[in-house]
Amino acid sequence: MSGKLYLCATPIGNLEDITYRVLRTLKEVDLIAAEDTRNSIKLLNHFEIKTPMTSYHEYNKFDKGRYLIQLMEEGKNIALITDAGTPGISDPGEELVAMCYEAGLEVTSLPGAAACITALTLSGLPTRRFSFEAFLPSDKKERSFILESLKAETRTLILYEAPHRLIKTLEELYEALGERRISVCRELTKKHESVFRGTLSEAVSWYGEHAPKGECVLVLEGRKKEELEEEERRRWEDMTLEEHMDLYLNQGTEKKEAMKKVAKDRGIRKRDVYQALLKD
Repeated sequence: MSGKLYLCATPIGNLEDITYRVLRTLKEVDLIAAEDTRNSIKLLNHFEIKTPMTSYHEYNKFDKGRYLIQLMEEGKNIALITDAGTPGISDPGEELVAMCYEAGLEVTSLPGAAACITALTLSGLPTRRFSFEAFLPSDKKERSFILESLKAETRTLILYEAPHRLIKTLEELYEALGERRISVCRELTKKHESVFRGTLSEAVSWYGEHAPKGECVLVLEGRKKEELEEEERRRWEDMTLEEHMDLYLNQGTEKKEAMKKVAKDRGIRKRDVYQALLKD
């Protein structure tokens, strides 16, 4: 029989946040694949886990991934752990999961700590709908594209950032998105856990005077639906009815359907659109 991949969530700070199921699994599997074995050995030693480890990280994920697949095909069970949190969330674990499915191998996830969810619940911002963006890309062009795409996002936004880049990222978010409510969560579940709640401009000012320490999770208010609707309404008002109709007709929309859409956009009756176009 083939082996199985176990995605084991590890603590993001407080070691007591590990689950009994994860501890048992880490002891029972044949091998633990860790993002950083030097970091993970501290966790294993603390819980007296003697299972062998191998490294699996961003720079060896394909070669080592093929090796891990081979071991599982031979019947070995493997646990995947990240430095902190749930494997597969903003780390190369997602590649290994995809490779397992492609090879017809079984994967199971053992739930536990995740910094993004922990921060969201602490933020005081809406939690029903949210978008997880992880770290913004380092490439300047790609970063600008992502920031531009987030302008119209109405869901609560969650981002990760390192302390030495926090102020720059806050400034870029303020410039791109305007004033928004934000919670900056640091050192989650640790002794010096802190949550800054305020606006983007206040966050820029605060961290300009108080140098941040520890990894940060930014939870940012989404764009208000009313603002988007008002912006859209002003856009239509700047167009003539003919230009508005042409917008949909050029997209291949039938004339009758285009009239219906124009009427809905402008908050008027379809008959009014028809009569106005007839006059012209």
